[in-house]
Amino acid sequence: MTIILIKALQLIIALAVLILVHESGHFIFAKMFGIRVDKFFLFFDAGGVKLFSTKQKWFVKLFPKAAQWDTEYGIGWLPFGGYCKIAGMVDESMDTEALKNEPQPWEFRTHPAWQRLLVMAGGVLFNFIFAIIMYTTILAQWGESYVKNEGTSIYVNELAYEMGFRTGDRILSFDDYVPENFHMLQADLARRDVSKATVLRGSDTLDIYIDHNMIGEVLNSPNMFDIARPFVISGIPENSINYGSDVQAGDKVLALAGEKVEYLQDGRPVLAEHKGTEIPVELLRGNDTIALEMKVDTAGMLGVGIMPLDPGLIVQKEYGIIEAIPAGCRKMFSSVGGYLQDLKLVATPSTEAYKQVGSFITIGRMFPAVWDWHYFLNMLALLSLMLGVMNLMPIPALDGGHITFTIYEMLTGRKPSEKFLMAAQMIGMLLVMGLLVLACGNDFASIGQLLRK
Repeated sequence: MTIILIKALQLIIALAVLILVHESGHFIFAKMFGIRVDKFFLFFDAGGVKLFSTKQKWFVKLFPKAAQWDTEYGIGWLPFGGYCKIAGMVDESMDTEALKNEPQPWEFRTHPAWQRLLVMAGGVLFNFIFAIIMYTTILAQWGESYVKNEGTSIYVNELAYEMGFRTGDRILSFDDYVPENFHMLQADLARRDVSKATVLRGSDTLDIYIDHNMIGEVLNSPNMFDIARPFVISGIPENSINYGSDVQAGDKVLALAGEKVEYLQDGRPVLAEHKGTEIPVELLRGNDTIALEMKVDTAGMLGVGIMPLDPGLIVQKEYGIIEAIPAGCRKMFSSVGGYLQDLKLVATPSTEAYKQVGSFITIGRMFPAVWDWHYFLNMLALLSLMLGVMNLMPIPALDGGHITFTIYEMLTGRKPSEKFLMAAQMIGMLLVMGLLVLACGNDFASIGQLLRK
């Protein structure tokens, strides 16, 4: 229960921050051009239920000037979004009464198209700027580190084996692309529409031809490519169940309970089968083979330290504040590019990537069970640019739809009628609702699968 609460808290805080950032973009540009903003709400006040409002009697009593404010600021009860209601604009509120009156100079509809374009693009623009700020902060504070693909061997799961990869292979290229970050291999394979993977197997260079019909499975298969780590012991801590046994730093595990072990991952299922028992272990110490007995705890662990990765495989980059700014920009554009490739997969039915579209439940699962500022800021940056990209889609209910109609007006000199905009808004809302139903359906199906296991 504690884990769920921590994840939920991180999700709610992240949503609140991103909603305020996005809606502030619309709000600031509207105010800049003298357009009245009727309401600015964090979360939805569905059914008129508000947790807080600057129009509530107690607030007006404490701050009498609030009664004269053009904008009502508030917090709704439904934490699925927020909104900035701009006077004289056809939006998701579907409020047509105000549009029946004579156009007023403070209304959105009476302002030049270029100003309306900036108001509608303001939310997306702020999302991208916020992502850059987050990435810049992360790089300046923690720098950037990743495992190099060059020189790193893979440990494959069943799907990777079926596709032709083998444990111990080193991936040299996907078509003409040479991967740099080991942990991006699976994403690169799915996103880049790869036809051929070139690998080094022992001393031989081989080509593996990729069956595109398996890309959907690639998206659904965790840890296709893990780091193939030799099972080399770094030591035994004092609180270990095997403390005091004849094990030395640098010993390499060759066999557990009579089963050959080449990599660390090979030992996990063997140890899981012998929880709470004592098993024979074969070690390589220098040129000598050592046989001894070791205990397996109830969690299926030997309680030994594992030699870390070769430092030469880890790339660590440090950034000063000034250096972090262009690096943060590059990180943002790179992440946007990756997300666009993901959307392309979702739009390709044969990949079945649409089955991975999730709602707030999926987003909540992405947060860790403990508070981690580095991870949290990374999530804020990623979700902010995802929100920005999604809102650029030319669907009438989204900012992208309004932007598309405004650009059309600027190019043709013909402004779409309010009747047309109302109809388009309704169609767009149905499309968005359909996407939400798909996302929630995928989440519930995923929960059902977990409950059945």
